[in-house]
Amino acid sequence: MAMTHALRLLTWYDRHRRTLPWRAPPGERTVPYLVWLSEIMLQQTTVATVGDYYRRFVKRWPTVEALAAAPLDDVLSAWAGLGYYARARNLHACARAVAERGGRFPEDEAGLRALPGIGPYTAAAIRAIAFDHKASAVDGNVERVIARLEAIETPLPDAKIEITARAAELVPDQRAGDYAQAMMDLGATVCTPRKPLCVICPLSRSCRALKLGIAETLPRRSPKAEKPTRRGLAFVLARKDGAVLLRKRPPKGLLGGMDEVPSSPWREGKFNPADALADPPVPARWTLLDGLVRHTFTHFHLELSVARATATTDRLATLVPGGAWCTLDLLDDRALPTVMRKVIEKASLA
Repeated sequence: MAMTHALRLLTWYDRHRRTLPWRAPPGERTVPYLVWLSEIMLQQTTVATVGDYYRRFVKRWPTVEALAAAPLDDVLSAWAGLGYYARARNLHACARAVAERGGRFPEDEAGLRALPGIGPYTAAAIRAIAFDHKASAVDGNVERVIARLEAIETPLPDAKIEITARAAELVPDQRAGDYAQAMMDLGATVCTPRKPLCVICPLSRSCRALKLGIAETLPRRSPKAEKPTRRGLAFVLARKDGAVLLRKRPPKGLLGGMDEVPSSPWREGKFNPADALADPPVPARWTLLDGLVRHTFTHFHLELSVARATATTDRLATLVPGGAWCTLDLLDDRALPTVMRKVIEKASLA
Protein backbone atom coordinates (compact mmCIF):
# COMPACT_ATOMS: atom_id res chain seq x y z
CA MET A 1 0.00 0.00 0.00
CA ALA A 2 2.71 2.46 1.03
CA MET A 3 4.82 1.79 -2.07
CA THR A 4 1.81 2.14 -4.38
CA HIS A 5 0.80 5.34 -2.60
CA ALA A 6 4.28 6.87 -3.01
CA LEU A 7 4.60 5.78 -6.65
CA ARG A 8 1.27 7.32 -7.62
CA LEU A 9 2.03 10.53 -5.76
CA LEU A 10 5.54 10.95 -7.15
CA THR A 11 4.35 10.25 -10.70
CA TRP A 12 1.77 12.99 -10.27
CA TYR A 13 4.35 15.31 -8.73
CA ASP A 14 6.76 14.87 -11.64
CA ARG A 15 4.06 16.21 -13.94
CA HIS A 16 2.28 18.80 -11.78
CA ARG A 17 4.81 20.10 -9.27
CA ARG A 18 4.58 23.79 -8.46
CA THR A 19 7.41 26.07 -9.53
CA LEU A 20 8.48 27.92 -6.39
CA PRO A 21 11.46 30.25 -5.93
CA TRP A 22 13.01 28.05 -3.22
CA ARG A 23 12.43 24.75 -4.98
CA ALA A 24 15.24 23.06 -6.93
CA PRO A 25 14.65 21.86 -10.52
CA PRO A 26 13.75 18.16 -10.94
CA GLY A 27 16.68 15.92 -10.14
CA GLU A 28 18.52 18.58 -8.14
CA ARG A 29 18.64 19.38 -4.44
CA THR A 30 18.17 22.77 -2.76
CA VAL A 31 20.95 23.84 -0.39
CA PRO A 32 19.98 23.55 3.30
CA TYR A 33 20.15 27.31 3.90
CA LEU A 34 17.45 27.99 1.31
CA VAL A 35 15.26 25.13 2.51
CA TRP A 36 15.49 26.38 6.09
CA LEU A 37 14.86 30.01 5.13
CA SER A 38 11.76 29.17 3.10
CA GLU A 39 10.34 26.85 5.73
CA ILE A 40 10.69 29.45 8.49
CA MET A 41 9.01 32.06 6.29
CA LEU A 42 6.18 29.70 5.36
CA GLN A 43 5.19 29.06 8.97
CA GLN A 44 1.72 30.60 9.40
CA THR A 45 2.15 32.44 6.07
CA THR A 46 0.94 31.70 2.54
CA VAL A 47 3.17 30.80 -0.40
CA ALA A 48 1.90 33.84 -2.31
CA THR A 49 2.98 36.20 0.48
CA VAL A 50 6.37 34.60 1.08
CA GLY A 51 7.67 34.69 -2.51
CA ASP A 52 8.79 38.34 -2.67
CA TYR A 53 10.18 38.31 0.88
CA TYR A 54 12.20 35.19 0.10
CA ARG A 55 13.69 36.70 -3.05
CA ARG A 56 14.67 39.90 -1.23
CA PHE A 57 16.27 37.98 1.63
CA VAL A 58 18.30 35.74 -0.67
CA LYS A 59 19.45 38.69 -2.76
CA ARG A 60 20.51 40.62 0.33
CA TRP A 61 21.87 37.65 2.33
CA PRO A 62 22.75 34.84 -0.12
CA THR A 63 24.38 32.63 2.53
CA VAL A 64 23.73 31.73 6.14
CA GLU A 65 27.01 33.45 7.07
CA ALA A 66 25.82 36.69 5.44
CA LEU A 67 22.55 36.55 7.36
CA ALA A 68 24.39 35.82 10.61
CA ALA A 69 26.60 38.88 10.12
CA ALA A 70 23.63 41.21 9.53
CA PRO A 71 22.41 43.46 12.36
CA LEU A 72 19.20 42.17 13.93
CA ASP A 73 17.47 45.48 13.19
CA ASP A 74 18.12 44.97 9.46
CA VAL A 75 16.63 41.48 9.59
CA LEU A 76 13.57 42.69 11.50
CA SER A 77 13.13 45.53 9.01
CA ALA A 78 13.30 43.14 6.04
CA TRP A 79 10.82 40.85 7.80
CA ALA A 80 8.29 43.61 8.55
CA GLY A 81 4.88 42.65 7.15
CA LEU A 82 5.37 38.88 7.41
CA GLY A 83 4.09 38.83 10.99
CA TYR A 84 4.94 36.40 13.82
CA TYR A 85 8.10 38.40 14.46
CA ALA A 86 9.58 35.88 16.88
CA ARG A 87 10.40 33.92 13.72
CA ALA A 88 12.68 36.72 12.55
CA ARG A 89 14.53 36.87 15.87
CA ASN A 90 14.93 33.10 15.86
CA LEU A 91 15.98 33.21 12.21
CA HIS A 92 18.85 35.53 13.06
CA ALA A 93 19.83 33.54 16.16
CA CYS A 94 19.75 30.30 14.18
CA ALA A 95 21.88 31.78 11.38
CA ARG A 96 24.49 32.81 13.95
CA ALA A 97 24.46 29.35 15.51
CA VAL A 98 24.93 27.66 12.12
CA ALA A 99 27.66 30.14 11.14
CA GLU A 100 29.52 29.16 14.30
CA ARG A 101 29.37 25.57 13.03
CA GLY A 102 31.16 26.60 9.86
CA GLY A 103 27.95 27.34 7.97
CA ARG A 104 26.81 23.70 7.87
CA PHE A 105 23.35 22.67 9.03
CA PRO A 106 23.24 19.40 10.99
CA GLU A 107 21.56 16.49 9.22
CA ASP A 108 20.20 14.70 12.27
CA GLU A 109 16.90 15.57 13.91
CA ALA A 110 18.37 16.24 17.36
CA GLY A 111 20.99 18.60 15.95
CA LEU A 112 18.43 20.54 13.93
CA ARG A 113 15.93 20.81 16.77
CA ALA A 114 18.63 22.19 19.05
CA LEU A 115 18.81 25.27 16.80
CA PRO A 116 16.63 28.32 17.59
CA GLY A 117 13.22 28.32 15.95
CA ILE A 118 13.39 24.78 14.54
CA GLY A 119 10.65 22.42 15.71
CA PRO A 120 9.65 18.90 14.63
CA TYR A 121 8.09 19.90 11.31
CA THR A 122 10.90 22.22 10.18
CA ALA A 123 13.55 19.69 11.19
CA ALA A 124 11.80 16.98 9.18
CA ALA A 125 11.37 19.26 6.15
CA ILE A 126 15.08 20.17 6.15
CA ARG A 127 16.14 16.54 6.57
CA ALA A 128 13.90 15.39 3.74
CA ILE A 129 14.20 18.22 1.22
CA ALA A 130 17.81 19.31 1.79
CA PHE A 131 19.38 15.95 2.64
CA ASP A 132 16.88 13.42 1.20
CA HIS A 133 16.65 11.58 4.51
CA LYS A 134 13.56 9.50 5.17
CA ALA A 135 11.74 12.05 7.33
CA SER A 136 8.06 12.86 7.60
CA ALA A 137 7.22 16.59 7.44
CA VAL A 138 3.63 17.07 8.58
CA ASP A 139 2.22 20.57 8.09
CA GLY A 140 -1.42 21.62 7.79
CA ASN A 141 -1.66 20.45 4.19
CA VAL A 142 -0.25 17.03 5.02
CA GLU A 143 -2.51 16.70 8.05
CA ARG A 144 -5.50 17.22 5.81
CA VAL A 145 -4.33 14.69 3.20
CA ILE A 146 -3.63 11.99 5.80
CA ALA A 147 -6.87 12.61 7.71
CA ARG A 148 -8.81 12.06 4.49
CA LEU A 149 -6.77 9.13 3.21
CA GLU A 150 -7.30 7.28 6.48
CA ALA A 151 -10.75 8.73 7.30
CA ILE A 152 -9.48 9.88 10.69
CA GLU A 153 -12.51 11.47 12.33
CA THR A 154 -10.89 12.35 15.65
CA PRO A 155 -10.84 16.17 15.83
CA LEU A 156 -7.60 18.09 15.76
CA PRO A 157 -5.50 18.66 17.76
CA ASP A 158 -6.20 15.27 19.39
CA ALA A 159 -5.73 13.54 16.02
CA LYS A 160 -2.18 14.83 15.56
CA ILE A 161 -0.47 11.78 17.09
CA GLU A 162 -2.41 9.35 14.88
CA ILE A 163 -1.93 11.47 11.75
CA THR A 164 1.80 11.89 12.39
CA ALA A 165 2.31 8.16 12.92
CA ARG A 166 0.43 7.22 9.74
CA ALA A 167 2.22 9.87 7.70
CA ALA A 168 5.60 8.49 8.79
CA GLU A 169 4.63 4.98 7.66
CA LEU A 170 3.94 6.22 4.11
CA VAL A 171 7.29 7.95 3.46
CA PRO A 172 9.22 6.00 0.78
CA ASP A 173 12.85 4.92 1.11
CA GLN A 174 13.77 6.81 -2.07
CA ARG A 175 13.05 10.43 -3.08
CA ALA A 176 11.97 11.43 0.42
CA GLY A 177 12.47 15.13 -0.40
CA ASP A 178 10.31 14.99 -3.51
CA TYR A 179 7.70 13.00 -1.59
CA ALA A 180 7.55 15.64 1.17
CA GLN A 181 7.03 18.41 -1.37
CA ALA A 182 4.52 16.30 -3.30
CA MET A 183 2.38 15.90 -0.19
CA MET A 184 2.52 19.65 0.38
CA ASP A 185 1.56 20.34 -3.25
CA LEU A 186 -1.27 17.83 -3.16
CA GLY A 187 -2.78 19.46 -0.09
CA ALA A 188 -2.33 22.96 -1.48
CA THR A 189 -3.69 22.38 -4.98
CA VAL A 190 -5.90 19.25 -5.02
CA CYS A 191 -6.83 18.07 -1.52
CA THR A 192 -7.92 21.57 -0.58
CA PRO A 193 -9.86 22.50 2.59
CA ARG A 194 -13.05 23.19 0.63
CA LYS A 195 -14.23 21.48 -2.52
CA PRO A 196 -11.29 19.07 -2.87
CA LEU A 197 -10.62 18.02 -6.47
CA CYS A 198 -11.04 14.31 -5.81
CA VAL A 199 -11.65 13.56 -9.51
CA ILE A 200 -8.04 14.41 -10.39
CA CYS A 201 -6.38 13.26 -7.16
CA PRO A 202 -3.69 10.61 -7.73
CA LEU A 203 -4.61 8.98 -4.41
CA SER A 204 -8.38 8.88 -4.86
CA ARG A 205 -8.49 5.09 -5.29
CA SER A 206 -7.09 4.59 -1.79
CA CYS A 207 -8.86 7.49 -0.04
CA ARG A 208 -11.17 6.11 2.64
CA ALA A 209 -12.87 9.44 3.28
CA LEU A 210 -13.82 9.70 -0.40
CA LYS A 211 -15.37 6.24 -0.30
CA LEU A 212 -17.35 7.21 2.80
CA GLY A 213 -18.42 10.53 1.29
CA ILE A 214 -16.92 12.57 4.14
CA ALA A 215 -13.75 13.95 2.54
CA GLU A 216 -14.78 17.58 2.71
CA THR A 217 -15.65 17.29 6.41
CA LEU A 218 -12.11 16.24 7.36
CA PRO A 219 -10.02 16.98 9.25
CA ARG A 220 -12.41 17.81 12.02
CA ARG A 221 -11.39 20.35 14.62
CA SER A 222 -12.28 20.96 18.22
CA PRO A 223 -14.03 24.31 18.74
CA LYS A 224 -11.55 27.14 19.22
CA ALA A 225 -11.75 29.43 22.19
CA GLU A 226 -12.83 32.92 21.20
CA LYS A 227 -9.96 35.38 21.03
CA PRO A 228 -10.05 38.20 23.57
CA THR A 229 -9.85 41.84 22.49
CA ARG A 230 -7.25 44.21 23.88
CA ARG A 231 -7.48 47.99 23.57
CA GLY A 232 -5.13 50.91 23.84
CA LEU A 233 -4.28 54.41 22.63
CA ALA A 234 -1.49 55.07 20.12
CA PHE A 235 0.22 58.46 20.16
CA VAL A 236 1.43 59.72 16.77
CA LEU A 237 3.73 62.70 17.31
CA ALA A 238 4.85 64.34 14.05
CA ARG A 239 7.26 67.13 13.23
CA LYS A 240 6.35 69.77 10.68
CA ASP A 241 8.49 67.94 8.07
CA GLY A 242 6.36 64.81 8.56
CA ALA A 243 8.83 62.81 10.63
CA VAL A 244 7.15 60.70 13.33
CA LEU A 245 8.38 59.68 16.77
CA LEU A 246 9.10 55.97 17.13
CA ARG A 247 10.43 53.94 20.01
CA LYS A 248 11.95 50.46 20.28
CA ARG A 249 9.93 47.67 21.91
CA PRO A 250 11.63 45.42 24.50
CA PRO A 251 13.78 42.72 22.87
CA LYS A 252 11.62 39.84 24.10
CA GLY A 253 7.90 39.25 23.95
CA LEU A 254 5.28 40.31 21.41
CA LEU A 255 6.87 42.28 18.52
CA GLY A 256 10.16 42.11 20.43
CA GLY A 257 12.83 44.44 19.13
CA MET A 258 10.50 46.09 16.63
CA ASP A 259 9.82 49.81 16.26
CA GLU A 260 6.47 51.24 17.33
CA VAL A 261 4.50 54.40 17.83
CA PRO A 262 4.33 55.08 21.61
CA SER A 263 1.10 53.77 23.08
CA SER A 264 -0.65 53.04 26.30
CA PRO A 265 -0.62 49.43 27.57
CA TRP A 266 -2.87 47.06 25.60
CA ARG A 267 -5.42 45.63 27.98
CA GLU A 268 -8.65 43.67 27.95
CA GLY A 269 -11.92 45.00 29.32
CA LYS A 270 -13.39 48.47 29.27
CA PHE A 271 -11.16 51.18 27.86
CA ASN A 272 -11.66 54.92 27.78
CA PRO A 273 -9.23 56.68 25.38
CA ALA A 274 -9.75 59.96 27.27
CA ASP A 275 -8.22 58.41 30.39
CA ALA A 276 -5.14 57.31 28.46
CA LEU A 277 -4.95 60.71 26.78
CA ALA A 278 -4.42 62.23 30.22
CA ASP A 279 -1.09 60.39 30.46
CA PRO A 280 0.68 60.98 27.11
CA PRO A 281 4.32 59.99 26.46
CA VAL A 282 5.28 63.66 25.91
CA PRO A 283 3.55 66.99 26.57
CA ALA A 284 1.80 68.25 23.43
CA ARG A 285 -1.61 69.38 22.16
CA TRP A 286 -3.05 65.93 21.51
CA THR A 287 -6.15 65.42 19.34
CA LEU A 288 -8.10 62.18 19.64
CA LEU A 289 -9.07 60.95 16.18
CA ASP A 290 -12.36 59.30 15.31
CA GLY A 291 -12.42 55.57 14.59
CA LEU A 292 -10.15 52.68 15.47
CA VAL A 293 -7.22 50.77 14.04
CA ARG A 294 -7.96 47.05 14.23
CA HIS A 295 -5.43 44.24 13.97
CA THR A 296 -5.45 40.55 14.86
CA PHE A 297 -2.55 38.69 16.44
CA THR A 298 -2.32 34.94 17.04
CA HIS A 299 -3.95 35.03 20.45
CA PHE A 300 -5.97 38.25 20.55
CA HIS A 301 -7.63 41.03 18.61
CA LEU A 302 -6.34 44.57 19.05
CA GLU A 303 -8.27 47.83 18.82
CA LEU A 304 -6.23 51.02 18.98
CA SER A 305 -7.58 54.53 19.28
CA VAL A 306 -5.21 57.09 17.78
CA ALA A 307 -4.17 60.51 19.08
CA ARG A 308 -2.15 62.93 16.99
CA ALA A 309 -0.03 65.98 17.84
CA THR A 310 2.57 68.22 16.21
CA ALA A 311 5.95 68.50 17.93
CA THR A 312 7.03 71.97 18.95
CA THR A 313 10.67 70.90 19.45
CA ASP A 314 12.91 68.01 18.39
CA ARG A 315 13.92 67.54 22.01
CA LEU A 316 10.59 65.83 22.76
CA ALA A 317 12.13 62.62 21.40
CA THR A 318 14.53 62.55 24.34
CA LEU A 319 11.60 62.21 26.75
CA VAL A 320 10.69 58.78 25.35
CA PRO A 321 13.08 55.93 26.25
CA GLY A 322 14.44 54.55 22.99
CA GLY A 323 12.67 57.31 21.08
CA ALA A 324 13.90 58.64 17.74
CA TRP A 325 12.50 60.61 14.81
CA CYS A 326 11.90 58.84 11.52
CA THR A 327 11.01 60.63 8.30
CA LEU A 328 8.22 59.08 6.24
CA ASP A 329 10.57 58.23 3.36
CA LEU A 330 12.62 56.03 5.72
CA LEU A 331 9.72 54.13 7.30
CA ASP A 332 10.15 51.25 4.86
CA ASP A 333 13.68 50.78 6.20
CA ARG A 334 12.51 50.45 9.80
CA ALA A 335 11.42 47.31 11.59
CA LEU A 336 7.87 48.59 11.79
CA PRO A 337 5.10 46.00 12.25
CA THR A 338 1.96 46.16 10.14
CA VAL A 339 -0.25 47.40 12.96
CA MET A 340 2.00 50.44 13.45
CA ARG A 341 1.94 51.23 9.75
CA LYS A 342 -1.85 51.21 10.00
CA VAL A 343 -1.69 53.66 12.91
CA ILE A 344 0.62 56.06 11.06
CA GLU A 345 -1.52 55.86 7.94
CA LYS A 346 -4.64 56.71 9.92
CA ALA A 347 -2.95 59.70 11.57
CA SER A 348 -1.65 60.91 8.20
CA LEU A 349 -4.99 60.62 6.43
CA ALA A 350 -7.21 61.92 9.22
